[in-house]
Amino acid sequence: MKAEKNLKKKIIQHISFGILLVFLVLSYCFFNRLLSIKSEHGIRQAREMYAQPINTIDVVFLGSSHIHCDVNTALLWEKYGIASYDYSAAEQPLWITYHYLREICKYQDPKVVVVDLYSPARYKYDYQYPYLSENLYGFRFSINKLEMIYASCEPERYFDYFPSIALYNSRYTSLGESDFEDIKLSRSEREAFKGYSPYYVVEPQEEPLLEQPQSGGITLKSEIYLYKIIDFCKENEIEIFLMVSPYITTDEDELVYNRVHEIADMEGINFNSTNYFYNKMELNFEEDFNDESHLNYRGSCKFSDYLGEELKSLYEIPDRRGNRRWESWDRHVEEVKKDAGKAGYNE
Repeated sequence: MKAEKNLKKKIIQHISFGILLVFLVLSYCFFNRLLSIKSEHGIRQAREMYAQPINTIDVVFLGSSHIHCDVNTALLWEKYGIASYDYSAAEQPLWITYHYLREICKYQDPKVVVVDLYSPARYKYDYQYPYLSENLYGFRFSINKLEMIYASCEPERYFDYFPSIALYNSRYTSLGESDFEDIKLSRSEREAFKGYSPYYVVEPQEEPLLEQPQSGGITLKSEIYLYKIIDFCKENEIEIFLMVSPYITTDEDELVYNRVHEIADMEGINFNSTNYFYNKMELNFEEDFNDESHLNYRGSCKFSDYLGEELKSLYEIPDRRGNRRWESWDRHVEEVKKDAGKAGYNE
């Protein structure tokens, strides 16, 4: 009888401990999500990648804000049937792009990887801190994340960025309505986000002159990681497309792009500096830019139309329209059009 009572007591203790453990885990997840920093310039792009249906992303766009501001994933779906995702963050260097590539390939089986080259052309430091939080905070904990932090920080600064919750737990004093709206997002709503975060400002720009005949300027660290990205794609039989989106480029930037073009030719992969095709895209420098570095919504539509045609001509990318597994892209189109309409862009 005593043994039976002890057994019941142990069972109750184990059940109680299990309930407590589940409660603690759920509480941690809830408060981690609630207190986390919210941003659509890297953090949400990384976070919502995990909400995407497994093995549905055929084309992944990697790189800086030039990706999620300029590459209109809704247009690529609606016009070309391309199931794509903008998996990017502000000023993302190539060593972080490499780890983003490894991360998305845990959950997706992309047929084409498109890599933006803006950051290695414009930023030359081996450790780039100003937008590092945008690149890290939406990323799940893993060995891959630890390796990414190791590549991105000097040792004395590791704990400036890890663990994430220790860095933003004081936000409870500044929580706003948007934080609680974010926590209420359903899985379905998260799926419908494909990384695209357009600008709606119109700021006229002067068309740049492209007169740089030389090549060079890329840092050793950037070139090493560019080769890592290329090798990873080849080893995993993924097509890779190196790209520069339209912006007000400089001779110094073009020096790097000319070097990347040489690497692409040697490796037998495609490269397109689209700044040479303003006329083909019918870009209007009075109406299609948000600032000197980014297109606005109108400009992103023109660029993405050009890009979709380019990708379809180079690679075998299936048209997923009409397939129920890809219905979240239909909802994505609806959301993008609704937001554009609120901003005064009626198609």
